[in-house]
Amino acid sequence: MNLKKIAGYAAAEEIKDGQIIGLGTGSTTHYFIEKVGMKIKKENIEVMGIPTSYQSFLLAKQWKIPVTTLDEHDIDIAVDGADEIDHEYNLIKGGGAAHTLEKIIDYSADELIIIAEDSKFVNKLGKFPVPLEIIPESRKPVFSAICDMGGMPKIRMARFKDGPVISDNGNFIIDSNFGEIDNPIQLEKDLNSIPGVIENGIFSQMVDKVILGSPEGVKVLK
Repeated sequence: MNLKKIAGYAAAEEIKDGQIIGLGTGSTTHYFIEKVGMKIKKENIEVMGIPTSYQSFLLAKQWKIPVTTLDEHDIDIAVDGADEIDHEYNLIKGGGAAHTLEKIIDYSADELIIIAEDSKFVNKLGKFPVPLEIIPESRKPVFSAICDMGGMPKIRMARFKDGPVISDNGNFIIDSNFGEIDNPIQLEKDLNSIPGVIENGIFSQMVDKVILGSPEGVKVLK
């Protein structure tokens, strides 16, 4: 049973004719974008998408979803994935190294729906490391500041190229373990106060609805 597909397809049913959609990045949102493309063809609805990465841009093109930008349109609804979701609906995102634009687009949307497998719903954030996008020249002072905060940072290394992962914006991605995160709201602010940090992967107080794929079917929270 493909739980990511269950969640992604269910979220696509929330999309209405005429909407501007924020298109998240990742393996679960892949299925959402796919289903939106099917709806356009089957139901003849007119929507436009604002991608959060090259991945979602290319998927939108593949499924013939017209794309636009934040300069041209406001966002009615954004659908995105998450690496972890706590019971206060705070998130860790950034496994796909696209969290900077994801946060901009998700924050700008009138409604944000998060889709995931039910295993991503946890009591406390922290099992998954917190991703940060940083300016390459800031690596040493950023690492020092994070270590002072109790984190354990490391550069994310690429799997199919030599060297570090480079974001769509041309920056380094680092991942830092903090253990269980008691106050994600404050940690999000503290990390973004470090010079050289462009954005971090904690998304607090943003979510309107969570759709989980589970062995029992679709679970809708909040």
